[in-house]
Amino acid sequence: MLGIGIVGLPNVGKSTLFNAITKAMNAESQNYPFCTIEPNVGIVTVPDKRLEILSKVVVPKKVSPATVEFIDIAGLVKGASKGEGLGNQFLSNIRQTAAICQVVRCFEDENIIHVEGSVDPIRDIDIINTELILADLDTVERNLVKNQKLARSGNKDAKILVDLFEKLQAHLESSQLIKQFTMTSDEQEVVKPYQFLTLKPMIFAANVAETELATENEFVQKVRTYAETIGSEVITISAQVESELIDLTPEEQMEFLTDLGVDEPGLDKLIRAGYKLLDLITYFTAGVQEVRAWTIKKNTKAPAAASEIHSDIERGFIRAEVAKIGDFEKYNGWNGVKEKGAMKLEGKEYIVEDGDVIYFRFNV
Repeated sequence: MLGIGIVGLPNVGKSTLFNAITKAMNAESQNYPFCTIEPNVGIVTVPDKRLEILSKVVVPKKVSPATVEFIDIAGLVKGASKGEGLGNQFLSNIRQTAAICQVVRCFEDENIIHVEGSVDPIRDIDIINTELILADLDTVERNLVKNQKLARSGNKDAKILVDLFEKLQAHLESSQLIKQFTMTSDEQEVVKPYQFLTLKPMIFAANVAETELATENEFVQKVRTYAETIGSEVITISAQVESELIDLTPEEQMEFLTDLGVDEPGLDKLIRAGYKLLDLITYFTAGVQEVRAWTIKKNTKAPAAASEIHSDIERGFIRAEVAKIGDFEKYNGWNGVKEKGAMKLEGKEYIVEDGDVIYFRFNV
């Protein structure tokens, strides 16, 4: 699971944002609840200026950026955990994602109906989080009963789970996310199969009006204050602005953004933040045929990183020739970094770092 689920109450701008992210108007966006029923999936490129640096040095025939998957999921309402609205479907879809992006309405517009009747981002976040908490509580309670029976029969693993689930039950009943509960590394491994919703990494997209994109209104400030309490990031965006940027040239986009007082599309920030949220990093291969960004998890060793290119490279791995992108640019490519001693030979235990430029040596 590498997808980021875009969630929120109906009419907060989720589908408009999704359309802008994917730059393809294939997610219907209308001013009524439950417009999105089946989740829409979009694979988007991760903005990365380092590709431009490598391309200037190598002048490749092809450039391939990293990608990340966003999933537009049906709007949620109170009672979703009990099947209200499209609740069961919502919860099933979000369970299949690796992280959550909550789109929060931070703008006033009397022409766009709010399902709760007024704009209050903290209330909206609380509604969503409450439904996620209740869903997790149901999962805990069902599995607690199951493991209590096993524990009574002498199952040691079940006893460990009973102790953990009892703690999680009390934690969830106090209206807290599981991500706010401190677990040991062993406990973290034990709970993975249960796919708890409130354990997933979370980010907030504060959707503001066009005129407030360059400033932080009181709604956004409230979201930011809340997000800090759960260790989450807030990205300010205007879904309407981003949708208007779709048909403009890069030059026209920058002129439009400059007029609004910002220097970068909010979506670029959101996509990069989503990539980071998934605990992903990028390494690069750079040759005349192709400059390419490869996506791996943090703390991945060189052979496993090589497997992203081809499993044969991992099996026949000999060593990795590694250069930092700054040196690669400074010394004008592979020949330069080798001549200046800025290229290092790394073995199987090397942990690949974000921004590494790598050439893998391997036996066929």
